[in-house]
Amino acid sequence: QVQVVESGGGLVQAGGSLRLSCSASGNIFSINAMGWHRQAPGKQREAVASMVSGDSTNYADSVKGRFTISRDNAKNTVYLQMNSLKPEDTAVYYCHIDARESLFSLFSRYWGQGTQVTVSS
Repeated sequence: QVQVVESGGGLVQAGGSLRLSCSASGNIFSINAMGWHRQAPGKQREAVASMVSGDSTNYADSVKGRFTISRDNAKNTVYLQMNSLKPEDTAVYYCHIDARESLFSLFSRYWGQGTQVTVSS
């Protein structure tokens, strides 16, 4: 089993910064993609940023130039540095990690419990 734990959310004023962290632990053979989604009240969950093996990154248009995703493979950890935050960035942010438990297993997506980010105007 794989556990995913996020941290780093909170309340910040518009224009401020936050850094989210997400660590995976448990029976992990290898990790492929890691990333972040978010869900604002009354809205569907949307992809924010992702990073696959080889360090290829993808960002939602709404966060390009403001958010940066990075990973520490040795720690099975992914980060989301969020700068120039806007009130519309307010949401619960969920981390996902695509991992497999053995060489012969398929990759599965594991989700964290979510961390609240609130940006005040």
